[in-house]
Amino acid sequence: MQQLPKYTELPALEGVRVLVVEDEAILAMELESILREAGAQAVTLCRTVEEALAAITKNGVAAAVLDVRVGREPVGPVAGQLARRGIPFLFYTGQIGNDPALEQWPRCRVITKPAPAKVIVSAVRDLLRNSRLQVVGGVQTSGVRH
Repeated sequence: MQQLPKYTELPALEGVRVLVVEDEAILAMELESILREAGAQAVTLCRTVEEALAAITKNGVAAAVLDVRVGREPVGPVAGQLARRGIPFLFYTGQIGNDPALEQWPRCRVITKPAPAKVIVSAVRDLLRNSRLQVVGGVQTSGVRH
C-alpha cells in the first residue's frame, strides 16, 4: 500500500516563497521543515529584524511567518515593510496578551507557539488565498487587513 503525503488534506504550498522571522534556531528549522514539506519552493529564515528587512527586498516572498520579538527587538518594522508591499503575514509567537507589537496589527492572525504543523500550513494557505482574492486588474493589493 502506498503511503500518502502528510498534508493530503491541505492544498499544497507549491511554488510559494515564505519568509520566517524567528530567533530561536530550533523553531526556525522546524517551521522551515513544515513549510517545505507542505510544498513551499523556498523558505527564507531570518534571525534578526535587519536580516528580515533585507530579505524582503531581495527574495520576493509571497507570505511571512513572524515572531513578535526577535531577541529584544520588536518585529514591527518587518510587519510594516510587508504591509507596504502587500505581502500577507501572520504572527507565530509565545508573546500573547498586551504586547504593543500585536496591538499595532490587531487584524493579523496570531498563532500561539507551539502549534501543530497542520495549523501553521493551513494559516499560510489562508493568507495566500485571501491575498490572491485581492488581485484586481492585474494589480495586487493586500488581501489581509493589517
